[in-house]
Amino acid sequence: MQNLYDVIIVGGRLAGAATAYELSKKGYKILLLERSQFPSDILSTHNFFNNSLLMLKEMGVLGKLLATGTPTYNRAFIQFDEEVIDGSFPVVDGEPNCLCIRRTHLDQILFEHAIKQENVTALQKFRVTDILMENGTVAGIQAIDPNGSTVEFRAKLVIGADGRNSTIRKKVNSEKWKSVPTDFASYVGYVKNFIQKGERCAEFYKVKDKLIIAFPTSDQLHVIGIMFPLEDKEWMERFKVNPEGAFRALVDFGFGNTDFPERLQGADFTGKVKGLLGYDNDWYNGMGPGWALVGDALSFKDPAVGQGMHDGLYGARILAEVLCQHQDWSMNWEKMADQYNQRMNEKMLSRFEMACQFTKNRLFTEEQHLVNRLIGMNPDLTQTFLGLYNYANEPKDLESKIQSMIESGR
Repeated sequence: MQNLYDVIIVGGRLAGAATAYELSKKGYKILLLERSQFPSDILSTHNFFNNSLLMLKEMGVLGKLLATGTPTYNRAFIQFDEEVIDGSFPVVDGEPNCLCIRRTHLDQILFEHAIKQENVTALQKFRVTDILMENGTVAGIQAIDPNGSTVEFRAKLVIGADGRNSTIRKKVNSEKWKSVPTDFASYVGYVKNFIQKGERCAEFYKVKDKLIIAFPTSDQLHVIGIMFPLEDKEWMERFKVNPEGAFRALVDFGFGNTDFPERLQGADFTGKVKGLLGYDNDWYNGMGPGWALVGDALSFKDPAVGQGMHDGLYGARILAEVLCQHQDWSMNWEKMADQYNQRMNEKMLSRFEMACQFTKNRLFTEEQHLVNRLIGMNPDLTQTFLGLYNYANEPKDLESKIQSMIESGR
């Protein structure tokens, strides 16, 4: 087996598979390592807004994803306390549809697509345990193979695409640049026979100190996430004892001013309700001598804003573009790091800041209620607001329109 590659990618799910694809198109020799074996699941709300579907289409995998029967949608129904925002996401470059596909389908399809590319070697059930160093530069990895033996692979660059708790990030001691801890516990479950009113849609509710998100997903199911304050020990204990029962009870208790409890009563959970009890919205240095980070390994954001999978795709593409601009990586680590970090910062920072707002347990102010009412009452503001999620608009666009409307007295 070859032990010298241009790039070793640790983690074969979305960010890793996308990075393998993008780098293979640039002509690099890739080793893609995944600790699990596909198909396998992972805790996720796994949503793509329509700007991400364009990237999937360009990669040549969108048709395969749609062939799973996962439904698309382009509507959002949002309720902030009593204010309702209901509309369609702006079309992006001719693509109107969003897609929330289960990771059991998504990751396997992306992984299989990556290994079909020229110069990509992939190994499953390989658990990376350490990095190899030469003269202060990462030069490879050490891993445990499926038989329990220790193996080593060498490369010019090691990329950590291994998620929120990245081994590579810890081993290279990447500097943490931003960190905002969440105030919420999150639980996710899949339900069948869940009825949505009107056109299929993504649903988001924030009522006082509790949140719900719901998406139509694969296998004729909906994925529903519920969030409540970590400091609420009573609900923490109830979820620990009986996750499904607590899930239903919290919906009834916290969202009685919506029709969500009634609709959930007629639905059946399938599989286990899984929880994520506390996490940081964080952002790390994305590159150093012999190493780089993509996806959640670089930056993890509150799932309420649904940006993680987009950022994995986008980061893979940007990293490939930066690397191919430099023939001799060994002489340009600092320059490449500056370029990569700057481009990711320019693209992702505003949505990271959105996530940091949602992740804190703060009730809406009267001013925010007024703004939410304005957005819900005005179709143009609704489109602009929803365009924050798919990058059709920037926060400053919404702020400018709201300010103009308030000043004009409309």
